[in-house]
This record gives sequence, structure tokens and C-alpha cells, in this order.
Amino acid sequence: MDGTSRRTILGGAAIGLAATAATGAAAQTTSAPVPLRDPRTKHTRTPFPEQRQEWPGLASKMNPRPDHGEESYRGSGRLAGRKALVTGGDSGIGRAAAIAFAREGADVAINYYPSEEPDAREVVALIRAAGRKAVALPADIRTLAACEKLVADAVRGLGGLDILVNNAAYQQSKADISEISDEQFDRTFKTNIYAPFRISKAAIPSMPPGSVIINTISVNSYDPGEELLDYASTKGAQLILTKGLAKQLAKRGIRVNAVAPGPIWTPLQVAGGQLPGKMGEFGQDTPLGRAGQPAELATLYVMLASDEASYSTGTVVGAHGGRGSP
Repeated sequence: MDGTSRRTILGGAAIGLAATAATGAAAQTTSAPVPLRDPRTKHTRTPFPEQRQEWPGLASKMNPRPDHGEESYRGSGRLAGRKALVTGGDSGIGRAAAIAFAREGADVAINYYPSEEPDAREVVALIRAAGRKAVALPADIRTLAACEKLVADAVRGLGGLDILVNNAAYQQSKADISEISDEQFDRTFKTNIYAPFRISKAAIPSMPPGSVIINTISVNSYDPGEELLDYASTKGAQLILTKGLAKQLAKRGIRVNAVAPGPIWTPLQVAGGQLPGKMGEFGQDTPLGRAGQPAELATLYVMLASDEASYSTGTVVGAHGGRGSP
């Protein structure tokens, strides 16, 4: 080999790799430390003022405005090249997930109720500012036709689909079962359990091995609030849907997991999610002493969507400030 031995070549390569590793290690050890944040005071502990909006409500009109990670979330390419559909992606937890996905390198389609267009436009702008494709898909997802069209439009707009987040929900608090109309009960089930079932069923044929479905369930899946009888019933059903579907889809190489939030400051709360006069108590009874912000859940969706969680399926991750399960 013109005087250069194989051992010399390999030895030089090894030295080069060692030098690179040493440089990387030095960079890690010399990085500025990340300051610790007390989770009790990371976000506001001040009781929220009493307020009410017509359903479905807008984040842009809430006082204070929720934090979806607009200013704080920093991506690192963990979802580069992925294609995600997020229902309820205009505000709340869905908005936080959509922003995080885009900043991690994914193209994102967001579904939202048509009257939530002002919030949706903000999210589309944030996705595009991250350099990713944004697809806006307004739709009332209470019918089979709407669910199937939503998925078809998302697949066409994104050029494929490998992340599905079933997040959209309907919640109306009522103190007694006698106050829950049949119309409300029907709407809650069609939004919270029929739609995730139908959307997942429609999406699966387009999802290759390595794809992920993430359902937003609730602490109410385990410990139902007495004023959320119909909502909690749907979230319990969604928990079982998650676990059962995970077993079915394992043979396809598709993972199915869920996130179970506790009291999170979203439009759901100001548009009928809390009983009148109770807004000031929202989240105050958690061990951390405050409600959560949507931004605090974003990394959970990123982790479950990423290949780093490749052995996690049929699992639920909690985010409830210390009160709830899992």
C-alpha cells in the first residue's frame, strides 16, 4: 500500500476519532450550566380571574394568555423529516405540541374548529417561522366523513403521515347528572372518543413502521372529577383505546401512547370546563400549588414521537402537578 501500513491508517483513524470524542466531551463539560427552576414558581401561582368565553374559546382572549412555548421552546432536530397531524392544534396542549414538533424539524398539519381560525393563524405562522411546512385543516370532527377527509387532506398536504396526535376535546362541567343533556353527552363522546377512533382508523393505512399515535387523555381517566361525568367517561375509554390499539399495531411497527394532563390552562377551561365561580381554584389544590401551562407538556409529546422512545408503546405519561395517575 505504497509504504503506508493498514495498522498506520487504522491507528490514525482511531486517533482522529479519539480527538473528536475528546473535543465533544470538553465541549459538554465546558457548557454553561442550566439553572435549576423551582417547579412551584416556574409559572404563575396567582389564582386565575373569573372569565368566560363561548365554546370553543380562544387562547388569544384568555387572561393571562397561556404559554405554549412560543418564546421558550428550542428544538434539536429530534423529529427531522417527520410529518405530523395534530387535532386541536390551534391552542392549548395541541398548540404546544405543534410548535415543538416544527422546531424539532417536522412538517405539521393542525386541525381546529372553524371558529378558532384566529388562534390557528398564529400557529401556522410559528410553524413556518421554524422553516417547516404548515397545513391548516379546519373541521368539525364529529362525523365519520369529516374524520376521513381530515386524514386524507393531511396526508396529501404533508406528503405522508407518521405522527398522529389525537388531542381535540370537548368538556363542559355540570354539578349533577341531571344537568347533562343528551345533546351534551352525545357531543362529548363524538368529539373525545369517536373522533380519535375514526381518525386513527383512517390514518393507519398511510402510516409506515416507526410511526406513532399519541392520544391526549386525562387524570380523569383514572380519577374522575364529579363535575366531569361525561368527559371523564370518554377519557377512560380513550385510555383503553390507547392500550388495546398499541397491542394491535405492534405487529405493524406502529407505537401508540398517551399523555395524561391534569389542570392545564387552556381555552377548554374558560369555555365551560369549570363550574361558574370556580376559576380561581383551578390547579390550586395540586401538590405544586398551581395549574400547568401547555408548554410544560410539549417535551412529553416530542419524546413519545421520537425514535428515542422506540420501546415504549401502550404507555401513559402523566403531567398533573402531583395529583393523579399514572
